[in-house]
Amino acid sequence: MWDVGVSESEQSVFQKRTVCPVKPVILGFLMNRFKRTRIAPTPSGYLHLGNVLSFALTAALAKQTGAHVLLRIDDLDQARVKQNYIDDIFETLEFLKLPWDEGPRTYADYKNTYSQIHRMQLYEDALQQLRQQGHLFACECSRSVLFARHPDGVYMGTCRDKGLSLDNPGYNWRIDTSGATLPPNMQYFVVRKRDGFPAYQLASVVDDVQSGVDLIVRGEDLRESTQAQIYLAGLLGYDSFVSATFYHHVLLKGARGEKLSKSSGATSIQYLRKQGQTAEDIYQKVGQLIGISEVVSDWEQFGVNWRRYL
Repeated sequence: MWDVGVSESEQSVFQKRTVCPVKPVILGFLMNRFKRTRIAPTPSGYLHLGNVLSFALTAALAKQTGAHVLLRIDDLDQARVKQNYIDDIFETLEFLKLPWDEGPRTYADYKNTYSQIHRMQLYEDALQQLRQQGHLFACECSRSVLFARHPDGVYMGTCRDKGLSLDNPGYNWRIDTSGATLPPNMQYFVVRKRDGFPAYQLASVVDDVQSGVDLIVRGEDLRESTQAQIYLAGLLGYDSFVSATFYHHVLLKGARGEKLSKSSGATSIQYLRKQGQTAEDIYQKVGQLIGISEVVSDWEQFGVNWRRYL
């Protein structure tokens, strides 16, 4: 695994410890050639400026490194999925002229072929492998109970030694990370939710391996998830994921320094389009938010000085 901006000696430490180093030491990243990268929006709200930065960087780095871009829609949180959010993904990508080589082109295409629902057996196979290897334990703690006990949201392995049955449909399945070097909020992370659906960490790893992704571009807020996912990939024997290259970019922040999210309606691309903003206006706005003084009018220009986004 390469985390772009990490020295070779640190990579060696990572491979031994399954730890994601983060020192900003520039590697000869663009000398590498990659097979496939992906953009993976979740249809739980309208796409926003933060998505634009991530997608533009992905497209620009893919072009410079020869990678194909896969569009994957992460829709396992079915309670929050709405068709208008999925339609917005296609409309926004087309509006911004962001290219992708593989994946759905329409809502019907997504629904009939590309939804994660069609890959449930792959996730189940991975879960059963983890179970057979003895890496799992059942947890009865609800989110409200967890936060009542630990306001910081850090789970301390409360149920690890209770011997609860994994066959109880109302329990989360967690990974026993005892002895692993992971951030506190990734200790004993969930791989199957109480509703029986695979959790994000597991589904994302399985999908990336299944589709042959070897370059992953994501926000710096997901560094800790990257560490958990690489640990999980090691347990599953997914060497291709462990050896993938990860590029964690800066986040766009609001006026109060908060991370932009889908709840920030004024930053949604749909809202900006209704206000008469052009694609060029939106790219310029993203550029300004990350400190670019030059004119930025399309996604390719984000690949010119990509190192500034580390």
